[in-house]
Amino acid sequence: MIRRWFALLAAALALSTLSGCGYNDFQRLDEQTRSAWAEVLNQYQRRADLVPNLVATVKGEANFEQETLTRVVEARAKATSVQVTPQTIDNPAAFQKFQQAQGELSSALSRLLVVSERYPDLKANQGFRDLRVQLEGTENRITVARNRYIQSVQEYNVLARSFPSNLTAMVFGYEPKPNFTVQNEAQISTPPTVDFGAGSASQPKK
Repeated sequence: MIRRWFALLAAALALSTLSGCGYNDFQRLDEQTRSAWAEVLNQYQRRADLVPNLVATVKGEANFEQETLTRVVEARAKATSVQVTPQTIDNPAAFQKFQQAQGELSSALSRLLVVSERYPDLKANQGFRDLRVQLEGTENRITVARNRYIQSVQEYNVLARSFPSNLTAMVFGYEPKPNFTVQNEAQISTPPTVDFGAGSASQPKK
Protein backbone atom coordinates (compact mmCIF):
# COMPACT_ATOMS: atom_id res chain seq x y z
CA MET A 1 0.00 0.00 0.00
CA ILE A 2 2.81 2.36 0.92
CA ARG A 3 4.59 1.55 -2.36
CA ARG A 4 1.44 2.42 -4.25
CA TRP A 5 1.20 5.79 -2.54
CA PHE A 6 4.86 6.49 -3.33
CA ALA A 7 4.28 5.54 -6.98
CA LEU A 8 1.28 7.88 -7.23
CA LEU A 9 3.24 10.65 -5.54
CA ALA A 10 6.18 10.14 -7.92
CA ALA A 11 3.84 10.20 -10.93
CA ALA A 12 2.18 13.39 -9.72
CA LEU A 13 5.57 14.98 -9.13
CA ALA A 14 6.76 13.97 -12.60
CA LEU A 15 3.62 15.39 -14.23
CA SER A 16 4.03 18.61 -12.30
CA THR A 17 7.68 18.88 -13.34
CA LEU A 18 6.96 18.19 -17.03
CA SER A 19 4.15 20.74 -17.05
CA GLY A 20 6.28 23.37 -15.34
CA CYS A 21 9.17 22.97 -17.78
CA GLY A 22 6.93 23.48 -20.81
CA TYR A 23 6.80 19.88 -22.00
CA ASN A 24 3.01 19.90 -22.32
CA ASP A 25 3.15 23.24 -24.11
CA PHE A 26 5.54 21.75 -26.64
CA GLN A 27 3.10 18.90 -27.22
CA ARG A 28 0.19 21.29 -27.72
CA LEU A 29 2.03 23.71 -29.99
CA ASP A 30 3.61 20.92 -32.03
CA GLU A 31 0.17 19.47 -32.75
CA GLN A 32 -1.18 22.95 -33.50
CA THR A 33 1.65 23.59 -35.96
CA ARG A 34 1.12 20.27 -37.72
CA SER A 35 -2.59 20.95 -38.00
CA ALA A 36 -1.95 24.39 -39.52
CA TRP A 37 0.55 22.83 -41.94
CA ALA A 38 -2.01 20.23 -43.02
CA GLU A 39 -4.42 23.01 -43.92
CA VAL A 40 -1.72 24.73 -45.98
CA LEU A 41 -1.17 21.50 -47.93
CA ASN A 42 -4.91 21.10 -48.36
CA GLN A 43 -5.23 24.49 -50.02
CA TYR A 44 -2.18 23.95 -52.24
CA GLN A 45 -3.68 20.64 -53.37
CA ARG A 46 -6.95 22.40 -54.20
CA ARG A 47 -5.03 24.80 -56.42
CA ALA A 48 -3.10 21.99 -58.13
CA ASP A 49 -6.40 20.21 -58.87
CA LEU A 50 -7.83 23.32 -60.51
CA VAL A 51 -4.88 24.02 -62.81
CA PRO A 52 -5.58 21.22 -65.37
CA ASN A 53 -9.17 22.48 -65.77
CA LEU A 54 -7.96 26.03 -66.22
CA VAL A 55 -5.40 25.05 -68.85
CA ALA A 56 -7.96 22.95 -70.75
CA THR A 57 -10.44 25.83 -70.77
CA VAL A 58 -7.86 28.30 -72.02
CA LYS A 59 -6.73 25.95 -74.77
CA GLY A 60 -10.28 25.53 -76.00
CA GLU A 61 -11.20 29.21 -76.03
CA ALA A 62 -8.16 31.09 -77.28
CA ASN A 63 -5.18 30.89 -79.54
CA PHE A 64 -3.14 31.30 -76.42
CA GLU A 65 0.56 31.73 -75.96
CA GLN A 66 1.89 28.23 -75.81
CA GLU A 67 4.91 29.25 -73.77
CA THR A 68 2.70 30.55 -70.95
CA LEU A 69 0.63 27.37 -70.84
CA THR A 70 3.75 25.23 -70.90
CA ARG A 71 5.17 27.11 -67.94
CA VAL A 72 1.96 26.62 -65.95
CA VAL A 73 1.88 22.89 -66.68
CA GLU A 74 5.56 22.48 -65.83
CA ALA A 75 5.25 24.50 -62.62
CA ARG A 76 2.22 22.47 -61.56
CA ALA A 77 4.07 19.19 -62.25
CA LYS A 78 7.09 20.39 -60.29
CA ALA A 79 4.98 21.56 -57.34
CA THR A 80 3.12 18.25 -57.08
CA SER A 81 6.31 16.19 -57.45
CA VAL A 82 7.82 17.57 -54.24
CA GLN A 83 7.52 14.87 -51.62
CA VAL A 84 5.85 16.32 -48.51
CA THR A 85 5.76 14.40 -45.25
CA PRO A 86 4.87 15.40 -41.69
CA GLN A 87 8.64 15.74 -41.12
CA THR A 88 8.91 18.43 -43.81
CA ILE A 89 8.19 21.17 -41.26
CA ASP A 90 11.14 19.90 -39.21
CA ASN A 91 13.50 19.98 -42.20
CA PRO A 92 14.48 23.53 -43.32
CA ALA A 93 15.95 22.32 -46.65
CA ALA A 94 12.84 20.30 -47.60
CA PHE A 95 10.60 23.15 -46.45
CA GLN A 96 12.54 25.61 -48.65
CA LYS A 97 12.26 23.29 -51.66
CA PHE A 98 8.50 23.00 -51.17
CA GLN A 99 8.08 26.75 -50.80
CA GLN A 100 10.13 27.44 -53.94
CA ALA A 101 8.08 25.00 -56.04
CA GLN A 102 4.79 26.51 -54.89
CA GLY A 103 6.16 30.01 -55.53
CA GLU A 104 6.99 29.08 -59.14
CA LEU A 105 3.44 27.82 -59.65
CA SER A 106 2.03 31.03 -58.19
CA SER A 107 4.16 33.07 -60.59
CA ALA A 108 3.11 30.99 -63.61
CA LEU A 109 -0.58 31.27 -62.71
CA SER A 110 -0.30 35.04 -62.24
CA ARG A 111 1.20 35.41 -65.70
CA LEU A 112 -1.49 33.19 -67.21
CA LEU A 113 -4.31 35.22 -65.68
CA VAL A 114 -2.77 38.55 -66.69
CA VAL A 115 -2.07 37.60 -70.29
CA SER A 116 -5.54 36.07 -70.69
CA GLU A 117 -6.96 39.60 -70.51
CA ARG A 118 -5.88 40.05 -74.14
CA TYR A 119 -8.46 37.53 -75.32
CA PRO A 120 -12.07 38.83 -75.29
CA ASP A 121 -13.54 35.41 -76.12
CA LEU A 122 -11.71 33.85 -73.23
CA LYS A 123 -12.78 36.55 -70.78
CA ALA A 124 -16.42 36.06 -71.85
CA ASN A 125 -16.26 32.29 -71.32
CA GLN A 126 -18.34 31.39 -68.27
CA GLY A 127 -16.22 28.31 -67.52
CA PHE A 128 -13.06 30.38 -67.50
CA ARG A 129 -14.62 33.01 -65.27
CA ASP A 130 -15.80 30.38 -62.82
CA LEU A 131 -12.35 28.79 -62.68
CA ARG A 132 -10.74 32.17 -62.23
CA VAL A 133 -13.03 32.94 -59.30
CA GLN A 134 -12.20 29.57 -57.77
CA LEU A 135 -8.49 30.18 -58.23
CA GLU A 136 -8.72 33.62 -56.64
CA GLY A 137 -10.66 32.12 -53.74
CA THR A 138 -8.03 29.40 -53.40
CA GLU A 139 -5.23 31.97 -53.32
CA ASN A 140 -7.07 33.77 -50.52
CA ARG A 141 -7.49 30.50 -48.61
CA ILE A 142 -3.80 29.75 -49.07
CA THR A 143 -2.94 33.16 -47.64
CA VAL A 144 -5.16 32.57 -44.61
CA ALA A 145 -3.75 29.05 -44.07
CA ARG A 146 -0.18 30.32 -44.37
CA ASN A 147 -0.86 33.11 -41.88
CA ARG A 148 -2.23 30.60 -39.37
CA TYR A 149 0.82 28.41 -39.89
CA ILE A 150 3.14 31.40 -39.45
CA GLN A 151 1.44 32.30 -36.17
CA SER A 152 1.60 28.69 -34.93
CA VAL A 153 5.31 28.40 -35.75
CA GLN A 154 6.02 31.74 -34.14
CA GLU A 155 4.38 30.63 -30.88
CA TYR A 156 6.21 27.30 -30.99
CA ASN A 157 9.60 28.87 -31.75
CA VAL A 158 9.25 31.45 -28.97
CA LEU A 159 8.73 28.59 -26.53
CA ALA A 160 11.67 26.64 -28.00
CA ARG A 161 14.03 29.60 -27.62
CA SER A 162 12.87 31.01 -24.27
CA PHE A 163 14.34 30.14 -20.89
CA PRO A 164 13.76 27.72 -19.17
CA SER A 165 11.67 25.94 -21.81
CA ASN A 166 14.67 25.99 -24.17
CA LEU A 167 16.26 23.46 -21.80
CA THR A 168 13.26 21.18 -22.29
CA ALA A 169 13.57 21.66 -26.04
CA MET A 170 17.23 20.69 -25.88
CA VAL A 171 16.53 17.57 -23.80
CA PHE A 172 13.62 16.32 -25.93
CA GLY A 173 14.95 17.51 -29.29
CA TYR A 174 12.38 20.20 -30.09
CA GLU A 175 14.16 22.24 -32.75
CA PRO A 176 12.76 25.57 -34.03
CA LYS A 177 10.62 25.04 -37.13
CA PRO A 178 11.14 26.84 -40.47
CA ASN A 179 8.59 29.45 -41.42
CA PHE A 180 7.35 30.99 -44.66
CA THR A 181 9.40 33.83 -46.12
CA VAL A 182 9.16 35.82 -49.32
CA GLN A 183 11.38 34.68 -52.18
CA ASN A 184 12.05 38.14 -53.59
CA GLU A 185 12.51 40.31 -50.51
CA ALA A 186 14.91 42.75 -52.21
CA GLN A 187 12.63 43.22 -55.21
CA ILE A 188 9.42 43.86 -53.27
CA SER A 189 11.26 46.20 -50.89
CA THR A 190 11.97 48.56 -53.82
CA PRO A 191 9.16 51.09 -54.30
CA PRO A 192 7.65 50.92 -57.79
CA THR A 193 8.10 53.78 -60.23
CA VAL A 194 4.77 55.12 -61.48
CA ASP A 195 4.96 56.37 -65.06
CA PHE A 196 1.66 57.98 -66.08
CA GLY A 197 3.07 58.64 -69.55
CA ALA A 198 3.38 54.91 -70.21
CA GLY A 199 0.11 54.19 -68.42
CA SER A 200 1.57 51.54 -66.13
CA ALA A 201 3.66 51.03 -63.03
CA SER A 202 7.04 49.38 -63.29
CA GLN A 203 10.05 48.61 -61.19
CA PRO A 204 13.00 51.01 -61.45
CA LYS A 205 15.82 49.91 -63.66
CA LYS A 206 18.87 48.59 -61.82
